[in-house]
Amino acid sequence: MWYFTIKVLVTALVVAGISELSRRYELFAAALASLPLVSILAFVWIYLETSDTQKLGALSRNIFWLVLPSLVFFLVFPALLKQGMGFWLALPLSCLVMLGAYALMLWLLKIV
Repeated sequence: MWYFTIKVLVTALVVAGISELSRRYELFAAALASLPLVSILAFVWIYLETSDTQKLGALSRNIFWLVLPSLVFFLVFPALLKQGMGFWLALPLSCLVMLGAYALMLWLLKIV
């Protein structure tokens, strides 16, 4: 139970830290947020729990292919905001477009 609590706290501190940092240093916070911190933390937790490097390699390859459709969000969201769409509408619409990109990528990965 303590191990799980530590994992949650470390992960939450990273996200909260980026959020707080963005108030003063937007570009630095963006650079930090663009790092694969969630993936790195997941790799560490999985390695500490299993030491299974095969599993980590497979996870890393899958993450690579699934990062590509997630980038669609970062193109659509600011475009919608720039067009004057409100935050609370632009956010879910961007997520829906991103989910469509994920579906397309998963389909492409099945046929490749």
